[in-house]
Amino acid sequence: MNDAIRQESPEQAEAGSFVDLLRIEELDKNLFRGHCHAGAPLRAFGGQVAAQALTAAGRTMTPGRLVHSLHSYFLRPGDPRKPIDYQVDRVRDGFSYATRRVTAVQRDEVIFTLSASFKVPEATPQRHRAMPPVPAPEDLPDPFADWRRTAPQDPERASALRTLQMRFVPADAPGMPAELPGVPQQFVWLRTGTPLPQDDPLLQVCALTYLSDLTLASTTALHLQGDRAGQAAAPRVQLASLDHAMWFHRPFRADEWLLFAQRSPSAGDGRGLALGEFYDRSGELVASAVQEALLRQQA
Repeated sequence: MNDAIRQESPEQAEAGSFVDLLRIEELDKNLFRGHCHAGAPLRAFGGQVAAQALTAAGRTMTPGRLVHSLHSYFLRPGDPRKPIDYQVDRVRDGFSYATRRVTAVQRDEVIFTLSASFKVPEATPQRHRAMPPVPAPEDLPDPFADWRRTAPQDPERASALRTLQMRFVPADAPGMPAELPGVPQQFVWLRTGTPLPQDDPLLQVCALTYLSDLTLASTTALHLQGDRAGQAAAPRVQLASLDHAMWFHRPFRADEWLLFAQRSPSAGDGRGLALGEFYDRSGELVASAVQEALLRQQA
């Protein structure tokens, strides 16, 4: 199960570019190496670093245990021009739960740390918050429509478009929950741009880890955009992920539409906090995410 990212199948060959984003090389026992693209100029995309680190942790896990949570810190910006080594510490293997700690190293410096917990699935009574009745992704415009028209002439852009799909729900869309005072929110439908293997739960979770870092930090800056509504100049904001945590509640597929409901209950002291919930098309809450971001408004 956990070898699907390492051994390419015909289905993965079809998945192509997104599977490649999570692919890592095993250098030794508990040591892996990956390459990450830029999320900002000369800064490796944090969601890909986290997803590859979780991939490394899962590669050391015995079959039958699924990841249920991760907690991570971004310590230094990664360089997308250099490989990243992932060192896995097998902290504990209990009867039901197991823990892995991953240290990402580049140029002999630690740039990222992650702790992940895995467990044996159990059948117990369930409950979860209901999904807000927002418009379906098919009813929303493709924000990359203009890009798609020019993609055949731009290989790099075409590759990016194969990686993921997004649909932003307008703030005034029917069914949108009322925004609480001091709590800006945004709702985004997300999925990978190409199919993923059917039989690899680890790959689905790592793909969602990647997707979860796309818009969560920006939620913390929505109030700054609102302060300048109607003005010609957009606010300049310094934004970077400080930490990232996720909990995986139920099985899901990251190559099918998931609603990412995001809210930011606090901002100040150069930091912003964002909370996110992922719902599948049936309305089930499948995962939750929390992130604190560096947030500074620039002149």
